[in-house]
Amino acid sequence: MTLPAAITDTLQDELPSLVETYRWFHQHPELSMQEVNTATRITEILTGYGIDSFRCGGTGVVAVLENGDGPVVAYRADTDGLPIDEGTGLPYASTAEGVLPDGTGTKVMHGCGHDSHITAGLAIARLLRQHPEAWSGTVVMLFQPGEETGAGARAMIADDLWQRVPRPEAVHGQHIWPGRAGQVEVSVGTAMAMADSLRVTVRGKQAHGSQPENSIDPIVLGAAMITRLQTVVSREIPATAMAVLTIGSFHGGLKENIIPEEAWFTISVRSFDPDIRATVLAAIDRIITGEAIVAGAPEPVIETMYDFPRCYNDPELATGLIGSLEDELGAGQVIVRDPVTGSEDFGLFGDSLGVPYVYWFFGGYSAAHLDSGDPVHGNHSPYFGPDAIELSLDTAVRAGMTAILRHLGPQPR
Repeated sequence: MTLPAAITDTLQDELPSLVETYRWFHQHPELSMQEVNTATRITEILTGYGIDSFRCGGTGVVAVLENGDGPVVAYRADTDGLPIDEGTGLPYASTAEGVLPDGTGTKVMHGCGHDSHITAGLAIARLLRQHPEAWSGTVVMLFQPGEETGAGARAMIADDLWQRVPRPEAVHGQHIWPGRAGQVEVSVGTAMAMADSLRVTVRGKQAHGSQPENSIDPIVLGAAMITRLQTVVSREIPATAMAVLTIGSFHGGLKENIIPEEAWFTISVRSFDPDIRATVLAAIDRIITGEAIVAGAPEPVIETMYDFPRCYNDPELATGLIGSLEDELGAGQVIVRDPVTGSEDFGLFGDSLGVPYVYWFFGGYSAAHLDSGDPVHGNHSPYFGPDAIELSLDTAVRAGMTAILRHLGPQPR
């Protein structure tokens, strides 16, 4: 299917204003579950379009667009920024600041491109409002907070989201990517990995640095744990399976001549298969507990900071969308890709209802940039600055509209 010319013509006319909207959100990022001004601005823009909305999950925003009889579908855009000091040098670069949950101050940046997701979502809502002749049914627009910490989808669902809106038959979402602007990438089946983020507190016995025999050194013990953890994937997971175990931080001690009482480190686990995930998590618990026993140390504490479910694109829905996107964007602009080891909480919306969903990626960099040999900075980099944002937004809006109208258009597919 292809979008009606009236929709694509309207989109082309509005692209310059969409770029300005994108730049506003880029300049005003907020941390996860703190998106107060972001939610207010989204609400103001929707109101200006003549679209009512309500808050859900704290700083989430929901709009229900109804247009006669027909199916119900949902579309999700995430809204939070990251604790990153932006280094792009863009004239609209963020100088925003925020405070992390532990009280630490930080710079804030839309380093994962959620500014483009918000903008595309708003544009989709407006086009649906402007062109009721092109569809029939109901669209639930979800502007979700807190994706980066895995808290936002849960917060909206816990706030009775599905009791406050019509039940969708499918959920759609997309994410900007350091790929070629104008292209989209879709996985059939598993799209993104499960993730578990853990904090391990290693407990020891404090002593003077000159008398280590009087201590139980949590730094040495933590180092032993970390070294042993590196064998989990290489020695306990089949080579044909996927698992990643990363130690992202280690903290211990304040002075060179004091052996501290505690140290702590953080772990990130990624996996595609629930059984592999269970094996890795069990091995982590066994190794950390065992190393502490061997050292004669107090029992360590393993805490889950947050976790993400697997994002599994319904094969039938994804395959159908791929065909429709090829019709709309061109066959060469749609790439069927392998799963991504990054993670998302998007899948919770569909999983919580037992309905299918599909999630895809759209490129953010110009062909000239990608072909130049210059560095291509990816998501979560302080230098992540898509340089073809007008084309990227055009592609994202057309892809999102295509996904929705497959269900609600005059000839649903």
